Amino acid sequence: MLYDLTLELTPQLAQDDQGNEKKALVGHLGTHFDVMDKEFPLEYFCRPAVVFDVRGKEEIGIEDIQLELAKKGMFVAFCTGFLKEAGYGTEQYFKEHPQLSQALIRALVEKEISVIGIDCAGVRRGKEHTPADQFCADHNVFVVENLWGLEHLLDGEQQAAFTAYTAPMRYRGVTGIPCRVVGEKCGRSL
Repeated sequence: MLYDLTLELTPQLAQDDQGNEKKALVGHLGTHFDVMDKEFPLEYFCRPAVVFDVRGKEEIGIEDIQLELAKKGMFVAFCTGFLKEAGYGTEQYFKEHPQLSQALIRALVEKEISVIGIDCAGVRRGKEHTPADQFCADHNVFVVENLWGLEHLLDGEQQAAFTAYTAPMRYRGVTGIPCRVVGEKCGRSL
């Protein structure tokens, strides 16, 4: 079964994206990744993936997931539930979203995964947002923000395997690239 994990964009949603108008014009609207002076490799289009249920966590650490399930080349997603709760573009969305601990980000990078996906505004908040994205990009890991509907892949479990298809727009010279992400539920177990 296929699930569209892309936040649906509407004119109202774009209008409600408070304080982010300039960034939205260069690719930061909705589901996207921050380019960080890198190019998304075509082989990242289709990746084996795992999603972790981390709803209710403000700072997501290594101890909150089964890190051994994240393997080289994978798309690793985090279902926080925050985007649905706070709403896209709200003040809460920008300032209070959950974040991955620095230790977890480093551990994922050390495992040489391909993509970190999250259903909120980023893996870190505020002034730590851009350096975290740059650290990941410098190690060939892309961060996809504002995923939608990850809970459908979980099916009541704490983690679930799936296949992630990530199709970024072919923009050049911008700081963010919108993308469409589709998750395909797998029959394989973790």
